[in-house]
Amino acid sequence: MTNQFMGEYNHTMDAKGRLIVPAKFREAGGDKFIVTKGLDKCLFVFTEEKWASVVANVSHMPLTSGNARKFSRFFIGSAGECEVDKQGRILIPGSLRTYAELEKEVVLVGVGSRVEIWNRESWENASDYDGIEEIAEGLEELRF
Repeated sequence: MTNQFMGEYNHTMDAKGRLIVPAKFREAGGDKFIVTKGLDKCLFVFTEEKWASVVANVSHMPLTSGNARKFSRFFIGSAGECEVDKQGRILIPGSLRTYAELEKEVVLVGVGSRVEIWNRESWENASDYDGIEEIAEGLEELRF
C-alpha cells in the first residue's frame, strides 16, 4: 500500500450521502478512511495510518493556546471513520456534507498524503491557478 493519492475524479453522491471512492484511491488507502473538515470548505480524507500521524502532530500543540484548542476541535472533533462498502462507497456524515456544501456533483482530488472532497462548483472556483509561478517562487521548501 503506497498511501500516495493523485488525480482528479468527478463523481456523484447519492441522496443518502454515499460516494464512490475511485479504485485508485481504494488501492492506495484500503477499506477504511478518516474524513474530517478540511481547509477551504472541502473535506480531507486520510488513511488510518496517516490520521494517527496527523493527530499526534496536532496533539503536540499547547493546550494553553486558544488557537490550538480551536483548531483541534475543528479538525479532530469533526472527524469520522468511513468504511468502504461492497460497492466501493463511503457514507459521508451529514455534518461534513453540510460543512463542505456537498450536493450531488463532487470532485475527489488526490494531493499526496490525503484526498480532498469538493463541491464541484467550489472546486472550479478554487482551482484557478493564475499566478502559480509566483506562488511557487515563494515556497522555499518546494524542491524537486
